[in-house]
Amino acid sequence: MNGGDTGFDEARGRRVRHPVVLAVVIGGYVLAAIAGLFVLAGDFGPALLVPLWIVHAVVLVVLIRKLGAKTSGTYTMLFIVATSVMSVYVADMARDDLTLQQRGERITATMVKKWRDAAEGRKARDYNYTLEREDGTKVPGPAMRTLTDLYDVGQKLTVIEDPRGELRPKTPGQADATGEELGSPGFALAALGAVGWTAWQGADSARRRSRGGEAHGANRNLTGTRGSGATPEEQEEQLREALITYPADRRGYIKVPPEQYPDVSQQRAARIAWELGLRAEASGNRGSWRFAEKVVEEVPLD
Repeated sequence: MNGGDTGFDEARGRRVRHPVVLAVVIGGYVLAAIAGLFVLAGDFGPALLVPLWIVHAVVLVVLIRKLGAKTSGTYTMLFIVATSVMSVYVADMARDDLTLQQRGERITATMVKKWRDAAEGRKARDYNYTLEREDGTKVPGPAMRTLTDLYDVGQKLTVIEDPRGELRPKTPGQADATGEELGSPGFALAALGAVGWTAWQGADSARRRSRGGEAHGANRNLTGTRGSGATPEEQEEQLREALITYPADRRGYIKVPPEQYPDVSQQRAARIAWELGLRAEASGNRGSWRFAEKVVEEVPLD
């Protein structure tokens, strides 16, 4: 095996292994972000959390695009951020429920007032209840809240009250955190699954391109430099090299200028791309040839 083939094999190995290593790093970062924002959510409001989520999203886009998958890194980022937000939100709900169970006191209270939230666009209008203890004193904390109208004025309820008055009183069923304890890890696993899926796509793309490039390795040693003096065979090899090395845009397309390959037809370019695991886009090219693993309208092969 000559030096050129050895270098090619080493590059191929790096392309296959790199997404896996990077995926582990991204997965660790996602878990660290979820844990950190969960801690901050207990003491800080949206004024701090929203900018942090935005920074988190930007960092994710940069990292995910390094995986080399043909899918848009923006869409993957949005899914990971959405599931991370839900994981933090559900975990925060579970924290309140567990806190209420640990330090709360179970009492019998009477519902003395009921009202519904004012209408605000499409926001849900929850039901609120003011409760009194049996001695006539008000149950501390914010009003008890439910999504639907469950109780009537004068009805006696068994609730768990917060002696500090920081948390809403809840019935024992409302304070059960089992659903939240299962839901929060579930959302976190969905975020990690998106990272793993993207890494698999990146590794698969690298393997497919490496196999296509290896099949033409011997011919690549015979190619000349890109330019008007290149033969049709050399232009084809240069196109293969471009499809292997050029980065994809945010929509997953690899763009190449057709004027650099004047003796290669678009149908022939589509055949070369097909050998590398890609397809040629037939619509919306605007003066460029575009190649991706999935296209809207495929150019017919020669």
